[in-house]
Amino acid sequence: MRQFDEMYSRLPAVGDAADSEDVRPHYQAYAQWLKAQDPQLMAARREEAEMIFRRVGITFAVYGDKDEDGSGTERLIPFDLIPRVIAAQEWARMEAGLVQRVTALNRFIHDVYHEQDILRAGVVPREQIEGNAQFRPEMVGVDVPRQIYSHISGIDIVRAPDSAGQGEYYVLEDNLRVPSGVSYMLEDRKMMMRLFPELFSQHRVAPVAHYPDLLLETLRASSPATTAEPTVVVLTPGMYNSAYFEHAFLAQQMGVELVEGQDLFVKDQFVYMRTTRGPRRVDVIYRRVDDDFLDPQVFRPTSTLGCAGLMAAYKAGHVAICNAVGTGVADDKSIYPYVPDMIRFYLGEEPILKNVPTYQCRKPDDLKYTLAHLKDLVVKEVHGAGGYGMLVGPAATKAEIERFRGALLANPEGYIAQPTLSLSTCPTYVDSGIAPRHIDLRPFVLSGRTVQMVPGGLTRVALKEGSLVVNSSQGGGTKDTWVLQD
Repeated sequence: MRQFDEMYSRLPAVGDAADSEDVRPHYQAYAQWLKAQDPQLMAARREEAEMIFRRVGITFAVYGDKDEDGSGTERLIPFDLIPRVIAAQEWARMEAGLVQRVTALNRFIHDVYHEQDILRAGVVPREQIEGNAQFRPEMVGVDVPRQIYSHISGIDIVRAPDSAGQGEYYVLEDNLRVPSGVSYMLEDRKMMMRLFPELFSQHRVAPVAHYPDLLLETLRASSPATTAEPTVVVLTPGMYNSAYFEHAFLAQQMGVELVEGQDLFVKDQFVYMRTTRGPRRVDVIYRRVDDDFLDPQVFRPTSTLGCAGLMAAYKAGHVAICNAVGTGVADDKSIYPYVPDMIRFYLGEEPILKNVPTYQCRKPDDLKYTLAHLKDLVVKEVHGAGGYGMLVGPAATKAEIERFRGALLANPEGYIAQPTLSLSTCPTYVDSGIAPRHIDLRPFVLSGRTVQMVPGGLTRVALKEGSLVVNSSQGGGTKDTWVLQD
């Protein structure tokens, strides 16, 4: 399978130095610096980074692995010292594509809960919405500030070789409910600046440290209150959630309160938080809790993670919830294939960023093709996340393929399939030295008064040789992402 490497136009053998003509232009200065580094010094820097991350508590809970007491294990997310570098003109095009895509997705979510023009036009099948587990009938006709539903969007982008052997960007997934990972983007940058300050004097790397300021600006812009200083809180399920570090980190960085459901109450359709100085009204909730757990009076009655009466206050327009309730209807993998058509329908534009070709297994012909080519495809559950519930055909055993065949025949509507893209690689420190490993990119797009983002995002890396699964829950690591300024 043809491969595209971010740093090299021709990959050197492991342990060999690359010729300068094999290094892509935007990596030239970094490659010269890397070549001059003492391997022992770099090994010491790797150990230092691990020690600092462990001390700070930058971990990820993995629910599939159990400690002796039955609880999920806490893993340190591996951090790689070699950055992923993106040229300025490449980022400019990607940024334009992200603004276009997220704008259309927000228009779509508003439409399906209001006029449903796109359904009447037959662009998206009605049954794909009304039969969708993430469609919330409670949101039909509910107006939200600025008609924005996904205030924070994490769009997963991969790069794969095109017919000419050059790299082309594709959107792999849209994460619009409670996208995570931005804290690792920020901490990776802080770590690189701490370990290698000289690199940032030699390269004009676009900053990302202002993300918490942009996030707070976005959240305040969503406030329904007339107050000039709306009260914003971060709602977390608690310290046992896999992304709790991020919840606490972002609250601290924004200077707002981190709350759990028990800290909130509703009175006269207004939301308040309990403080040592008495109740304080809450205007904006940046929730990191799924819809099902937000309000036991409306959704799951046994939930202790949310706040009773929250939906009544929300529908009355007295509090903003970011991201909005019901946003998940647009990041379901069964809806993903229709996003290019959404862009054409709502914006009258051709998509700047491509989708990965997708087979919808609910369609008989697509199911037939998928069953005949399971060993060559990636098959995903439409509601799956985190790298779980998927089949990577080329890396699967015959037994795994047959298990998936049975699952597809039993519930074809629950799956999509895609060709196995050869994700781009980036040089990465592994036990044998520096070797190519597959990567993806998750930029974080903020929708408030405008659509904006910091340059770059979170680069995730599959540390196992040949693996295409980059998720932290599956053993993936992270890299700092540099967008070079002209």
